[in-house]
Amino acid sequence: MAGRAAPPPEATLRAWEREQARLGAGVVEEDTEEWQRDPGFAGLERVGGVDLSYIKEDETSACASLVVLSYPGMEVLYEDCRMVTVSAPYVAGFLAFREVPFLVEAVQRLQQEEPRLRPQVLLVDGNGLLHPRGFGVACHLGVLTDLPCIGVAKNLLQTDGLVRDELHREQIRSLQKEGDTFPLTGTSGRARGMALRSSNNSSRPLYISVGHRVCLETAVRLVQSCCRYRIPEPIRQADIRSREYIRKQLCSPLEVTSSGPESGKKEAELDD
Repeated sequence: MAGRAAPPPEATLRAWEREQARLGAGVVEEDTEEWQRDPGFAGLERVGGVDLSYIKEDETSACASLVVLSYPGMEVLYEDCRMVTVSAPYVAGFLAFREVPFLVEAVQRLQQEEPRLRPQVLLVDGNGLLHPRGFGVACHLGVLTDLPCIGVAKNLLQTDGLVRDELHREQIRSLQKEGDTFPLTGTSGRARGMALRSSNNSSRPLYISVGHRVCLETAVRLVQSCCRYRIPEPIRQADIRSREYIRKQLCSPLEVTSSGPESGKKEAELDD
């Protein structure tokens, strides 16, 4: 029988909200590294990507994956895939409490085992400031590891008046070529992130947001520079390798999915 995490009590959700507020005070929304200020990112040599993949119909068995790629070559320098048991359920707006502990552990193992391969920035499959409380998984991971982090989401998280309505679809249609963008400005007047057409071969945008120690403009430029397909290569490789690790561990063709609201995505998306 497939594993399913029990929904958390209301008191737990309130505690999580307080933790997000506490950690959120430490988010840095500007560039902190010299390489970030260079038009060609001179000095950037290693970009990390993280992802969790799950066995379909099983919310508690997952593979946490961290990869480090060379920049700009996008060759895999390091990978760490581990099966983990996830006890927290998926609750919209609280993905970090489900997944970040395993990703922090992966970063710590890398620091201990191969410190020379420590990534200079992490691309995270999820949101950063584009979040109901302005503290998504990319912010959470960034603050806890003190690494520059960028949120890269495949679907729009509807918050602050940002909705997938006809206006939003019209804005997407206005993205004519790779590199085109439009700001995700909510009813608060704050730019929560940026929609980016990352590939000429796919009209579906990515939703980029600041995680930690990077400004939005730099985040968008870096994500675009890491894209061979629609999905930036560090996240794409983390996803591919975590799925393959599960298959090898189980010696089974069981379907594998990603986390949270992305759980229905098809593998073909990794190549579009």
